[in-house]
Amino acid sequence: MYKDILVHIPTERPMRAVVDGSISLAATLNAHVDAVAIGYLASSTAYVMEGGAAVAAVFEMERERAVERAEAALAVFKSEAAHADISCTCRALGAIPVDAAASLGDMARLHDLSVVLQPNPEQASFDNDVPREILFQAGGPVLFLPYTFRGAFKANRIGICWDGSRVAARALRDAATFLARAEDIVIISINEADTVPGDVSATHLAKHLGRRGLSTRTVSLSATRADIQPTILSLAADENLDVLVMGGYGHSRLQERFLGGVTRAMLEAMTIPTLMSH
Repeated sequence: MYKDILVHIPTERPMRAVVDGSISLAATLNAHVDAVAIGYLASSTAYVMEGGAAVAAVFEMERERAVERAEAALAVFKSEAAHADISCTCRALGAIPVDAAASLGDMARLHDLSVVLQPNPEQASFDNDVPREILFQAGGPVLFLPYTFRGAFKANRIGICWDGSRVAARALRDAATFLARAEDIVIISINEADTVPGDVSATHLAKHLGRRGLSTRTVSLSATRADIQPTILSLAADENLDVLVMGGYGHSRLQERFLGGVTRAMLEAMTIPTLMSH
């Protein structure tokens, strides 16, 4: 059960999607929310090693301004959370991006779920990098909300993107809270005959979920590697799905700058909320 939720509130991008989504989710689950916003410091400012008291004073001034930006973002969340009468705490940080990502990754490990905003490839911002870092550092599920998302979050109709891999299995287990409440569950299998071992086939997955009292349907499709992500989103639209569940492939972007192809494509062109686990 998701009872302790971490939410990253952007300071350089519109925040409405994560505010609406996280608060409505917390209200549905009667969960506590820890909201964190970060005012980013330039690396050159944070790591100036010489200059004595004058440099220290400049740095402290920049840090204070960064925290003020974070507090301004959190004020919106606080107001909405109070109106919804949910339990929450808010924390404003001023930090360089790599330290911010590390801090949020640490925090995420002690939460049941992290909620973040989908990166926007058309808008340069450190708020694009931090959600990816949380995915790879959290050790648990991360719910990405599309930046076009509006209104209350719901998870009545769920699609499980299944390829039999370790990360897909991790995402499946991490989505247990959503699956237990779902009205309709669709197992999405792409190119199963070529890529999925028989012991972890969609048929075996359906039997496993059936033993947990979950009724599922399986949709098997074929697609070229480049078309896997569009095929998944097209099916999600046809099935009117609320949430996708999938494994998050790749390595830390700030360290190695590498994401798996389907994961990267999904983060770039996400149309519905997607729960990922790494």
